[in-house]
Amino acid sequence: MKVLVTGANGMLGQDLCPILEDVGCFVYETDKDTLDITDEESVSVAIATIKPDVVIHAAAYTNVDKAEEEKEVAAKINELGTENVAKACAKNDCLMIYISTDYVFDGEKKEPYLPTDEVNPINHYGYTKYKGEEFVKKYCEKYYIARTSWLYGHHGHNFVETMINKAKEGVALKVVDDQKGCPTWTVELANGLLKLISLQKPYGTYHICGSGSVTWYGFAKEIFKQSGIDANITACRTQEYPRPAKRPFYSVMANEGICRDWKLALSDYLELRCE
Repeated sequence: MKVLVTGANGMLGQDLCPILEDVGCFVYETDKDTLDITDEESVSVAIATIKPDVVIHAAAYTNVDKAEEEKEVAAKINELGTENVAKACAKNDCLMIYISTDYVFDGEKKEPYLPTDEVNPINHYGYTKYKGEEFVKKYCEKYYIARTSWLYGHHGHNFVETMINKAKEGVALKVVDDQKGCPTWTVELANGLLKLISLQKPYGTYHICGSGSVTWYGFAKEIFKQSGIDANITACRTQEYPRPAKRPFYSVMANEGICRDWKLALSDYLELRCE
C-alpha cells in the first residue's frame, strides 16, 4: 500500500512514518519544503503523480495561541491547505485521513464527546480545523476524520517534556486544574490510524485519543510520579493563567477503545525516553 504523509517531519509524522513502514507500507514523506499544501497545483500534481492509496494529512498550523494573532496564516494552512488535499484525493480516488482536534468543541458538555456531537470551536485554531473537516466531507467520499487531543511525542515540544525540564530546573510550577481532556502519545495516535485502515472501519469521524481523562494538573502529577521527580507544583484555575486563545474546560472524547489508557501510554513513553 502506498501512503503519502503530509507534515512528515512533525511530531506525529516522525513516529507515524516508521510505523507505517514497519507494517509494509511504501511511504512518501512530504513536508513544507517538498510540498506546499497551500498551492493547489502543487498538491494536485504530487498526488496525481504518486497515486497513493492513502493520504494522511498531518500538516497543520498548530500554535493555538499564535493563531489568534496570525488568523490568515492559520486559515491558509488549515483551511485552504486541507481543501487542496481533499480535492486532489477525491480526484484521484485516494482514501484521505485528516488529523483534527478536540478543540472543535466548546467544552460545555459534562460527559465525553461523541464523534456525532455538534461542534462549536471557541478559538481560531479550533475553527480552522473544523473548517478543514468540512472540506474533507465536502469533497471526499473515502475519508476518516481523526480527532485527537493533548498530543505529546519524542520528536517535538510538548507538555510532558516541558514539565520534566522545568521541574529539573527547580522551577515552581502552577498548572491549571479546571481543564480536562485526554492526553495522547503520538505512537498511540499512529497505531489508531492503522486500526482505521486495517479494520476497514466505515468512513467518517473518529476520536483517536488516550482512554480516560485528566486535568493538566493531574497529568503533570502523573508525569512526576512515574518519572520519580519531586516537583514543586500547585494547582491553579484558568483565570490565573490567561492565554490569548480560549480553551474548552472539558474536551474529553469517547474513543471506542481505539487507544489504551493514557497512563499506560505515558509509562511506555517515559520508558523509551530513558533508553
